[in-house]
Amino acid sequence: MNYTDSPHGNNGITYRPPHIGSKGAVVANHPLAAQAGMKTLSRGGNAVDAMVSVAFSLGVAEPSGSSIGGDGFIMIHMNKINSIEIANGTGAAPYAATSSKYSDGIPSFGMKSTSTPGILDAILRSHEKYGTLSLKECIDPAIELCEEGVPTTYFQAEDMKKIKALIEFPSSSEVFAPNGKWLKPGEKRRNLNLSKTYQRIIEGGRDEFYLGETAQKMVKFSEDTGGLLSLNDLSKHTMIWQKPISTNYRGKEVYEAPPNSSGHVLLQELNILENFDLQSHNYLSPESLHLMVEAKKLSFADREAFLADPEFIDVPIEGLLSKEYSKERSYLISLEKAIEKPEEGDPWNYMKRHPEKNKKYRFNKRLHLPGGDTTHYCIVDQWGNSLSGLQSIQTAYGSGIIAGDTGILMNNRMTYWHLDPEHIDFLNPGQRVRHTMNPVMVFSNQIEKGGKVELVCGTPGADTQVQTNLQIITSIYDYELNVAEAIEGPRWTHYQGKTNSAYPHKEENFLEIESRISKETFENMRNKGHKTISSGAFGGAGCAGAIQIYGKEKTLFASSDLRKDGYSSVW
Repeated sequence: MNYTDSPHGNNGITYRPPHIGSKGAVVANHPLAAQAGMKTLSRGGNAVDAMVSVAFSLGVAEPSGSSIGGDGFIMIHMNKINSIEIANGTGAAPYAATSSKYSDGIPSFGMKSTSTPGILDAILRSHEKYGTLSLKECIDPAIELCEEGVPTTYFQAEDMKKIKALIEFPSSSEVFAPNGKWLKPGEKRRNLNLSKTYQRIIEGGRDEFYLGETAQKMVKFSEDTGGLLSLNDLSKHTMIWQKPISTNYRGKEVYEAPPNSSGHVLLQELNILENFDLQSHNYLSPESLHLMVEAKKLSFADREAFLADPEFIDVPIEGLLSKEYSKERSYLISLEKAIEKPEEGDPWNYMKRHPEKNKKYRFNKRLHLPGGDTTHYCIVDQWGNSLSGLQSIQTAYGSGIIAGDTGILMNNRMTYWHLDPEHIDFLNPGQRVRHTMNPVMVFSNQIEKGGKVELVCGTPGADTQVQTNLQIITSIYDYELNVAEAIEGPRWTHYQGKTNSAYPHKEENFLEIESRISKETFENMRNKGHKTISSGAFGGAGCAGAIQIYGKEKTLFASSDLRKDGYSSVW
C-alpha cells in the first residue's frame, strides 16, 4: 500500500479530512456528545463548561464507555495562567472489599464488581474551579438527550448484545432491551430515570451523589444485589488534584497523568524510542513497528512491577522517567529479534532517594512491605484553554447493571485488582487501583519555559491506550502526518501475558496488526519472532480523538476515530 496518496494530507492515508476551525473544537466518541459540547462553547462557555456537557451527554449517548457511575481523569490546561492540572476522579475499592470476599475470583458483572464511583466529583469540582456557565446550562443538553432519546447506532446495536446482563437485569433491560427485545439501529434509547438523577445533581451538586438521595438509592440497590458499596465509601470519596508528569520527545514536551494512571508508560515508550533514529525507517515499516512494539514491551514490564496507588505504594516515577534509565533499557532491543520474555528493570538505581519505609515497594525484583471500556474527549475553546478527559466504567457497559431507578450504569472496576498478595497492586480496601487511562497533551516546550499547547489527544482501550497514543504521537512528530492520518492510519496492538489489567490477568503473547499494513511487513514481523495475527482492516483497539493547534493563527485541526462512533465538531 502506498502511504503517500492521501487526498487530505501529505504523508499518510485517511478516509476523512480533519475538521478545521479557529474558535473551538470538540472531539468525543459520539456525535451528539460532541455537539452538546460545541453548543456550550458557542453560548460562551469555556472548555471546562463544555467538558461537563460532553461528560454528562456521553453517559446517555455512549453508555458502553461512560457513566457517572464510573471513574476517570481530566487534564486541564488554562491558557491565561499557563498551567496544567489533573483532576483524578478514580474511586477506591469499597472498605468491605477484602480479598477474602473474592475467594472465587472477581466477577465481571453485577454489583460485586463495582468500586466507588469517582468521576462525578472530578467533573463537578473542575467546573466549580474553572467553569463560567451555571451547572444547569451545562447539564441541560444531556437531560434533553435522556428524555428525547438517542438513536441507537449500528455499532451499539451489535455491541450491547454481547453483554447478557443488559437484558437479564430489569433496570438495565428497561433502557437497552425494552420488553425483552434489543434495540435496533435507529431506535431511540431513553433513560428517564437518569434524567431525574441529573436534575437532582443540578440542584444538590456533588453532595447529592455522594451523600444525598442518589447515594442512598445506589447503596440500597448494592445491598439488595450482593454488592459491597456503602454510604461510608461514598461519603469518604474525594477527587485529587495532581500535577502532570512529562518528558521531552524530540524537542516537544509531552504531558501525562501521574500514578495511579499508566501515563508514565507512554513517556517511557517515547524515552526508549528516542534512542533510535525512527525517521530513518519508513512509516509502518517492519523496523519502525518493531522498535515501537519492543519499547512497549519493556515499559509494560516496568508497569507490572512498580505501578500502583502512590498513596499506598512507593512508585519510583523519577527513575522510570529517567533518560539514562531508558537508554539502559534500549540496549535490550535488537533490530533483528523480538524480546521473548521482557522483564522489569531497576529504576531505583536512577532515583535520588531511597524507598519510603512506610510504604510497600518493589526493589531488586522483591516486594517489600512496610513496617480496566472507556471513553475519551478533547476540547479547545476560543481562549486557548484545552482539556483531555477520560471516563470509564471499565469493560463495555461496566457491571451491566443500572442501579435501580437512578438510571446510573455502574462500573466493574474491581476487576482491575490482583488477588495475589505478592503483586504490587494487590487488593486493598480503601485504595485506588492502578489505571490504564492516560490523557495526553503535547507542548512546544515546557510550560515553565513558555511552551504552548500543540496537541490534545487520547483514546479508550484499556492496555491499548498507551500504545495507540504512542502511534499517534510518532505519526505526527516523526512522520509529519496530520491528525486524521495519524488516527485513521493502520494500527497495531501488542498483548503481553500477565500484564493484562483485567482479572484474571492472563493473556497470550501476540501482536495484532490491521490488514491495511502490507503483507510484507506482516511476514517480516513474524520473522523477527513476533506472534502476529490480523485484526481486519479496522479491527484495531481504541477510538482515538485529537485536536492539533497549528501555527501563529492557532488553527484547530480536529479528528476522531472511524473504528467506532467518534465525531469531531469545530467552530
